[in-house]
Order: sequence, then structure tokens, then C-alpha cells
Amino acid sequence: MSVASPSLRPGSAGFSATDYGLYAATVLAWGFSWIAMKGQVATVAPEVSVFWRFVLAASIMMAWARFRGHHLAFGLQDHLRFAGLGVFLFSTNFTLFYYGAAILPSGLLAVIFSTASIFNLFLGLILFGQRPSPIALGAGLLGFLGIGLMFWPKLAGAEFNDEAAIGLAMCVGGTLSFCLGNMLSADTQRRGIGVTPATAWGMVYGMLFLGVFSALRGQSFSVEWSVNYFGSLIYLAVVASVIAFASYLTLLGRIGSARAGYATVMFPVVALTLSTIFEGYQWTPVAAAGLACVIGGNLMMLRAR
Repeated sequence: MSVASPSLRPGSAGFSATDYGLYAATVLAWGFSWIAMKGQVATVAPEVSVFWRFVLAASIMMAWARFRGHHLAFGLQDHLRFAGLGVFLFSTNFTLFYYGAAILPSGLLAVIFSTASIFNLFLGLILFGQRPSPIALGAGLLGFLGIGLMFWPKLAGAEFNDEAAIGLAMCVGGTLSFCLGNMLSADTQRRGIGVTPATAWGMVYGMLFLGVFSALRGQSFSVEWSVNYFGSLIYLAVVASVIAFASYLTLLGRIGSARAGYATVMFPVVALTLSTIFEGYQWTPVAAAGLACVIGGNLMMLRAR
């Protein structure tokens, strides 16, 4: 894993086979994560579940970084950046979504998180002056419209009482936290720090932040001893954290935040497919139109300059 290549600078139009592979890995890993997340929120406090998730993920990433011979000694300024990654990408983001998962349907969570592609466009403009092209902006809006149509039955059927409103606000906050982490990660890569060491240290800081937060809240660090809980924990730590974030953050440095963020519009398609197979999701003409919008928006974003 490496920083952005000169031939594939952020935002450039060209896509290599590596980029497509990273894109697919990200979409599939996160697409399956919504089902796994549901197995984490029944009996254990969300921040505790996320803490143990990153205890495992950080251990794997640090071991992998050492095995690959990555430089892991950094100065104070770099560690402040890693701490920022820990706060935005590897603690706050997930904890807010775990709390949301205890309240809202998993499909609705995916819809809310899919707005990351649009957040990335505007944050890139505000923080780095990266003006999105009309095609990129249109692609993000088309993809978001498509996701809304695909999950319209869930959106229409959700009871938006006070509890649901709080869950919605938490998930919007989690999405914003994720996108701020995107911006910080992209800037970190531009400074010449590799994805693997930055991710490893970010996960360590996220784990520490969650440990302190959980202790201050008086939470027990005990977990549910069941196959469902530990199976979902291992998947979320290894696949949805280590593999997915390494793929996504590498992609972010290679093709830019706007097009990399569009992976978050595509993975709800995977979630919907799983729902069709395992939960009996009923396809409608509106849902089919939504899928067409997502695919069309995806093709537009991949070709956006």
C-alpha cells in the first residue's frame, strides 16, 4: 500500500486495475457490514463493542505494518494527525452508527451513510478548494436519489418519533465524522505518510479514545459470549475495518475524495442484495428505478474529471 502515484493523482480520470480492485473490496466489505453491525448492539454498549473491534483491528494493523517493514516512528505533529484519524474515522464515526443501529433499520443506516459522497464533494471544496465538476456533482446526487428510491419502503415505513429523530441525527453526525476523517487522511497521504502506518496508528488512537470514553461513562468492558456476537466482531474488525479501510484510504489517495467516496453510495446495493436473499426484500418498479440511478451515477462518477 502506498501514497498517491504521480500518474494517478487525486481526481485524475484514469483508473487502473488496482483502483478497480480496491473499489470492489471496499464496496463488498462495507456492504456486508450492516448485517454484522446488528449483531453488536443488542446487549453490549456500542462504545464498548467498537472498542473491542479496534483492539483487534489495531493489533492486526500494527503487526502487518511491522511485518511489511513500514516506518512506525513519527513526530508529535504526525501523531496529532493520527489522533485526529482515531477520533473521526475509528471511534466517533462507528460509535454514532452503532447507537443508530439500535434504533433505525439497517437499510436506513446505509442510506444515510451513502451521503458521504456528497459530503466529500463539499468538504473537499471548503477545506482544499477542490471544485467538483458538474458531472461529479450530478453523479453524487443521482446516486443518492437512487439509494433513496431503493430504500423508499423503509424510509416511508420508519416511525419518526423522538427516538428515531435522535438516531437519524447520530447517523448524520457519524457520516460527517467519517468525511472529516477522509479529508484528514487525504492530506496525511499528501504529506508522504503511507496508508498502512497512518491507519495502524489511527486505530490505536481510536481504541484508546473509546477506552477512556467507556471508562468515564462507567461502562463494563464485558461482552456477549455468543457465536453471533463474536462472529460479527471478527468480521467487523478484520474485513470491515482492516481490509476495507486499507483499501478505501489507499483509493482515496489515488483517485481523490469525491470518486472514492462514491463507494459509500454503492455498498447499499450489496446490502439490498443480501436483504433480498436473506430477508425477503420485495423488489418494486420504484426500487428497480433506484438501482438504475445508482448504476448510472456510478458510471458518471468513474468518468468524472
